Amino acid sequence: MANEEANLQSISNQFADMGDPYELAPEIPAEEMRQYCIFRCGRERFCLGVLDVEEVVEWPVVTKVPLTPSFLMGIFNLRGIIVAVIDIAFTETRPGNLPPRNVVVARVQLTHGEDEQGEEVKIGIAVDEVIGTYATAEPLLMDQAPQDVPHCCGMLRHDGRLALALDLRRVLESFPVPVI
Repeated sequence: MANEEANLQSISNQFADMGDPYELAPEIPAEEMRQYCIFRCGRERFCLGVLDVEEVVEWPVVTKVPLTPSFLMGIFNLRGIIVAVIDIAFTETRPGNLPPRNVVVARVQLTHGEDEQGEEVKIGIAVDEVIGTYATAEPLLMDQAPQDVPHCCGMLRHDGRLALALDLRRVLESFPVPVI
């Protein structure tokens, strides 16, 4: 009996050293957390900050615009607003009979000179798969960003994989769409 009590006391001491089991792990302050929308275009994964994404829509009826660059898939009407749809994976020659599944509609605030307010531009990015959202406190990996992708501002490590982080201003510079 004394031996069992000694064993129970030893186990009890081990658990006591572990601390309170109901104590929560220290939380990361909300202002340090960043959320990203992760999606796939062609074979590559990309991400945008969720605050830049207005919505994700199923592939709409897209009207082709004649005499435009090959990356501009066309335009569509989103509740009265004309949105240009670009294909950032156009170099991979997507099969013509297999359109993307979704459009990620993003908004970017453009400033012109002294005008701090600027104008808000909505742009649609053709997406083959929306993977989901991911929250992290870790910064983007800037040194691993590919130098040959000018619209990329870093890499996001998520679930053991990497996604190219898009800078919407650079996207508009790399894929200039006409003002509609």
